[in-house]
Amino acid sequence: MNREQLEIYAHKILEELEREREERNFFQLERDKLRTFWEITRHQLNEARAVVRNKEREKEELVENHEAELKLYKQKVKHLMYEHQTNLSETKAEHLVSLKLAQDDHIVQENELIKDKTNLKKVQKEQELAYMNEIRALKAHNSEEMNNMIKKFESEAVELEQKYEQKLTSQYESLILKHRMEITEVEERKNAQIANLIKNHENAFTEMKNYYNDITLNNLSLIKSMKEQMEMMRNNEERMKKQQRELTIENKKYLIDLKALQETITELNRQLANYEKDKQCLVNTKRRLSAVMKDLENLKWENEVLELRFEKCQSERDELHSRFVSAIFELQQKTGLKNVLLEKKLEKLSDLLEQREVQISEVLAAAQLDPAAVINMNKKLEDMLNRKNTAIQDLQYELAKVCKAHDDLLAIYESKLQEYGIPKTELGFQPLRMKTIGTKLSLGPAGLVTANQ
Repeated sequence: MNREQLEIYAHKILEELEREREERNFFQLERDKLRTFWEITRHQLNEARAVVRNKEREKEELVENHEAELKLYKQKVKHLMYEHQTNLSETKAEHLVSLKLAQDDHIVQENELIKDKTNLKKVQKEQELAYMNEIRALKAHNSEEMNNMIKKFESEAVELEQKYEQKLTSQYESLILKHRMEITEVEERKNAQIANLIKNHENAFTEMKNYYNDITLNNLSLIKSMKEQMEMMRNNEERMKKQQRELTIENKKYLIDLKALQETITELNRQLANYEKDKQCLVNTKRRLSAVMKDLENLKWENEVLELRFEKCQSERDELHSRFVSAIFELQQKTGLKNVLLEKKLEKLSDLLEQREVQISEVLAAAQLDPAAVINMNKKLEDMLNRKNTAIQDLQYELAKVCKAHDDLLAIYESKLQEYGIPKTELGFQPLRMKTIGTKLSLGPAGLVTANQ
């Protein structure tokens, strides 16, 4: 770790000290605010009691006025009930008279309707008798006409059957004669066709016989000519085989000479390639050797410079180490005391809050306020308590951030000690790990303090 980095860390530590002082002032301001809030709430409670008393007086006055109004309304209701009963009796008498008159009218109308009904029944019976007589006469006339029509149609049907039977017999005889004549004609035609077919088959057979005889003669002549050609081909084949043997022997000789020449060519090419490679390798090695010599000289010079720097760094490291150890020790003591004081203050404040809540609940119970007023007061108190709780949580969060920053700084310091090969036993003290009560901090950066779940 360089000197500049250590100075930066020292500067950060000083900034954190100033920040903690500001936080102390902030906590004192919060304490004063809590006191003022308590006084304000006490004053508000007294005002609320006065308001409750006024409301109770108003309530009593309203109850008295309400009772007087009730008496007036009861008297009015009695008068209205009496008037209503008188009106009911009058309307009942009027309705009874009108009902009797309506009943008399209804009886008269009913008698008239009964008379009309009897007259209509008599007329209906007379009409039914007349219709029955007419229906009987129509049925008798219709039956006579039906019998006449049946007899007429039966006689016509018999005559038609006789006519068609005569026609059928004459037609049958004529058709039989035609059929016999047609059969004789067909037999004559058939015999003539059979004779023609026999003649045609005999002519075709003679033609086929002559055709196949010609084919056999031609085939025999072709076979003789093909045999002669085969003998010629065999002779040519034997001659060609002899020539092929001679040529193969010559080819073998030439192949042996060619292989020998190819081997000599490959050896010469290989020797030439190796010579060029060796030549290039020699040039490259000379160049590398010169470059390596130059690098060696440069490295020697750099080594001397680095040794001097290393000695200076060791001296600076020792100085910074001593300063850093002293600063961390002072910081640990201060932060530890502050954390303890803050925790005690928080515990006291929580106890005071509980006592105040108990006192307020007792006061409200003794005052016997309206439920609406009590609910409003409770809401206000809950809001105020929520604000206080959020403030306490913020303070706890800030405290956790400070502890986390302290632990991170220790971790960085230990890692740097390991980098420079310094054991922890040389510090001369055991560094404190700052942890808040009831919380487990994460391993993230100091600005992102979260509780490990």
